[in-house]
Amino acid sequence: MLAIKKKVKVAKNSRLAPDIYSIWLEAGDIARYALPGQFVSLYCRDGSRLLPRPISICETDRDMGVIRLVYRVVGKGTKELAGLAASDYVELMGPLGRGFVPEGKKAMLVGGGIGIPPMLELAKQLSCEKQIVLGYRDVTFLDNEFYPYGKVYISTEDGSVGAKGNVIDAIKANKLEADIIYACGPTPMLRGIKEYAEKMGIRAQLSLEERMACGVGACLGCVCKSTYTDSHSHVNNKRICKDGPVFYAEEVEL
Repeated sequence: MLAIKKKVKVAKNSRLAPDIYSIWLEAGDIARYALPGQFVSLYCRDGSRLLPRPISICETDRDMGVIRLVYRVVGKGTKELAGLAASDYVELMGPLGRGFVPEGKKAMLVGGGIGIPPMLELAKQLSCEKQIVLGYRDVTFLDNEFYPYGKVYISTEDGSVGAKGNVIDAIKANKLEADIIYACGPTPMLRGIKEYAEKMGIRAQLSLEERMACGVGACLGCVCKSTYTDSHSHVNNKRICKDGPVFYAEEVEL
């Protein structure tokens, strides 16, 4: 489906944790066609900030035509988003990118930091056995919303909740096994998941995080190194916004 660009109404915007917010948007067909792992680009109302902010879709309700985004306030654009109230309007484009591909009978879903939100809709839609591993620095968010969909394991850097360390530590501490890993999070985490999956002989799909400009693959501003030649650029690059953000681990170099 081609991406839709439109102004949508804010249904609800609330704070979940320090600098972490949840916003529901009345997105119509964008919600009806979105797949787990895809994202939308939001445009600031301040005209001096021309580039949209790409944010992964956390949840969709196709019947109601709404999507949920959970985001971290890190700059002026996301600060503006956090200030929106119910009935305000925001312009967005989506759904964008390539999402997760369901496969396997036993899945491991791994999310780290702000890579946790897009794993929620995936957890809801997968019909197989699910183990859900969530990694935080310290303060947790969204973790309670995963419990209806699978066994949840948590890691925190200081050990205040769950296993001490990172998601790999939680996986090893709980002796988790799977035939497919889905992961989203910062590059160091994904690099660790890629190495772990290769060592254990497990298939892995990784959702990469990157700064984006156009969001539709035209500007080549968000490329990553790939193991295959890209048909668009004719070099070993992949456009994260268009060819991804989800890739099989063997497709990309991290």
